[in-house]
Amino acid sequence: MSYCVVIPARYASLRLPGKPLRKLAGKTMLEHVYLRACQSGAKEVIIATDDMRIHEAAERFSANVCLTADTHTSGTERLAEVVSACALDDNDIVVNLQGDEPLMPVACIEQVAQALHDNPDVQVSSLCARITHSEDVFDPNIVKVVRDKNEMALYFSRAPIPWCRGKFDQQPPQAADKIDHYRHIGLYAYRAGYIKTYVSQSKAMLEEAESLEQLRVLWHGGKIVVPEAVEIPGPGVDTEEDLGKVEALLKRG
Repeated sequence: MSYCVVIPARYASLRLPGKPLRKLAGKTMLEHVYLRACQSGAKEVIIATDDMRIHEAAERFSANVCLTADTHTSGTERLAEVVSACALDDNDIVVNLQGDEPLMPVACIEQVAQALHDNPDVQVSSLCARITHSEDVFDPNIVKVVRDKNEMALYFSRAPIPWCRGKFDQQPPQAADKIDHYRHIGLYAYRAGYIKTYVSQSKAMLEEAESLEQLRVLWHGGKIVVPEAVEIPGPGVDTEEDLGKVEALLKRG
C-alpha cells in the first residue's frame, strides 16, 4: 500500500497564534508532527501552509512544503490545492494529519490509510475511540460517531448519540448499559480524486448546523469507514495549557 501525508498548518489560530511554530521539547510543534508522519512509511509528506514563516521554518528541517492560497476556509480546501499543485493521481491515498497533533501515533496514520485501501467503494476513512467517561458523552467539544455493523459512519454529532432513552432523559443522566459510545478522532484519509469532488460540492445543512465538515460526505451520499483506533492518540494542542501538557508527555517519551 502506498500513500502520502499532507499536514495543513495555519499561523493565524485564534486561541493560540503561531501555534505550529511554538516550541515543544526543543522542536517546533510542526516538526514533531512532520517526524511522526515520516515514521509512518508514507511515500511523501507535504506541509501545506499559506504563511511564509511556517514555510521557512519547515524548509529549515528539510520538509517538503507547498505554499497555498490564504483564502481557504478549511484544511480540506487546502488539501485540494496540494492535490492539484503536486499533480497527484486520482487514486492516490492522501492522509490529512492536522499540524497540531504532535502525539498522533504512527500506527493510527498507517491504520487510517490501510482502512481506505481495504475499502475501494468508500470515499473517506477516519478513526474512533471508545468513550470511557460518561461526562464525555455530553461534552459538545467531543464529537461522537455512530457506526453500522461494518464500521461505516451513520452520523457524527456534538450531541450525545446514540441517545439512551430511559437513562439520559433522567436528571442527572445515568450511565448507559449495554451500549458503547465512540468519540471521533479527526484523522482522515481520502483518495485524491475525491478531495476535488468534495470541495466542489455544496455545503450541507447538517454540516453547518453541527460545524462538522465530514457531514458533507454523508449528506451527498458518500461513505466513511471508521474503525476503532489501534492506539489512543495523545491530546492535540489548542491552548497554552495544552502546550504544557503535551510537552510533558513528549519529554516523558
